[in-house]
Amino acid sequence: MSPRGTRAERANGKKRAIWIAAGVVLLGGTGVTAVAAPAEGGDVGPGDGAQPAKAHVLALDGKDPKKRALPRTGTRTFSLVGVSWEDAGDTFEGIAQIRTREAATGEWSAWRDLDFGIRSPESTEGGTSDVRGASEPLWVGPSNGIEARIVADAEETAVPDALRLDMIDPGETPKGEGKSRNKRDGDTEKSAEKSYEADTVPATDPTGDPTVEPTGDPTVEPTSDPTGEPTTPAPTTPAPTTPTTPTAPAVVSRAAWGADESLVQDPPSYLNKLDAVFVHHTAGTNNYTCADSPAIIRAILTYHVRTNGWNDIGYNFFVDKCGTVFEGRAGGVDRPVLGAHTYGFNSYSAGISLLGDYENGGTPTAAAKQAIADLAAWKLGLHGVDPEAKVALTAAGDTGVWKKGQVVTLNAISGHRDGYATLCPGATLYSALPGIRTAAGASPYATGN
Repeated sequence: MSPRGTRAERANGKKRAIWIAAGVVLLGGTGVTAVAAPAEGGDVGPGDGAQPAKAHVLALDGKDPKKRALPRTGTRTFSLVGVSWEDAGDTFEGIAQIRTREAATGEWSAWRDLDFGIRSPESTEGGTSDVRGASEPLWVGPSNGIEARIVADAEETAVPDALRLDMIDPGETPKGEGKSRNKRDGDTEKSAEKSYEADTVPATDPTGDPTVEPTGDPTVEPTSDPTGEPTTPAPTTPAPTTPTTPTAPAVVSRAAWGADESLVQDPPSYLNKLDAVFVHHTAGTNNYTCADSPAIIRAILTYHVRTNGWNDIGYNFFVDKCGTVFEGRAGGVDRPVLGAHTYGFNSYSAGISLLGDYENGGTPTAAAKQAIADLAAWKLGLHGVDPEAKVALTAAGDTGVWKKGQVVTLNAISGHRDGYATLCPGATLYSALPGIRTAAGASPYATGN
């Protein structure tokens, strides 16, 4: 979300797959491009029997340099939407609003703001030519029509170049992929809803070479050979087991929520050490069911790759309001994977994002807060960090809160707004962080408990 409150390059610059248009439909004089398959051939998707996610694009052209508008327009079905533009370095603090038509009822929603609190990572992943500037994605549920208005206000003199709407259809996982799970205390969903069985992944010895050699510079990526190719070893994730003692929280794997691994072109990069966890929210809506959680995460993955131009989903983990934990960025849940979630501090931290909006009236459930506490305690414990401690970190970029190179003291479990100028993770979730830190310190997943 933006600092104003109305609205967080892929590694080594390798060429990613060229995506071809599956079809173009002229709607209201605007081209709608559906991106569905890689040029190398073959359908993209999480596996046999699945419907892959699709990205539909609506160009927002116009002669007025300060505004763009799209009248009510029929579209292909989508469930998540955002606005993006050509230059990732061109930040936009104007107003972008959309309304959508519900596919099931034909009813139009009220106007909703798009948030501008997202920024390309300070690592090399955020610096290549295919990275776009973008709003935060907004989950709207199955929709088949959209209306939009974007206005440059305040000090903005013009809307960004190559402005477009990005609409994501999350597709479906194979039938039978989801299985029932045991509910946590405070689960607000009906027991009849479809949910997903978590894979319990044991912790591994953090000295088992999951990291790159320290450089002393938080902006330096893993060592490369003279050709520019990364020498980071390929990640290895232990096979799921059921330990006799709780060494790690249950985590729903990428395969279980239907991640489209063909989107991810480059191997993950790893941190020297995990010093902190930043808590986020996805904004969007709180009116989702926990059976919707995998679809929401699939849509965010597609948006982060197809729209933002990143290599993978930005967050390391997701939590939903039922307290279910989902694996985010690939590379091993027990390893310090470099994410794209907190500009200026990605090189020290993991990002945990709670599905929902906790700035505009939403309240995190007890199950969600405990899940965040347990996950943070476990991740920090793998690196010997007390979840109730404070840590000294050096800002790797100007974040609107801190200057590049400034040494700052933050809680080991902090909110996104502590590092970057944003309202994320929302007022109610941010106010819950002291209790989450206490719960993390007492968690059975904390070191020594």
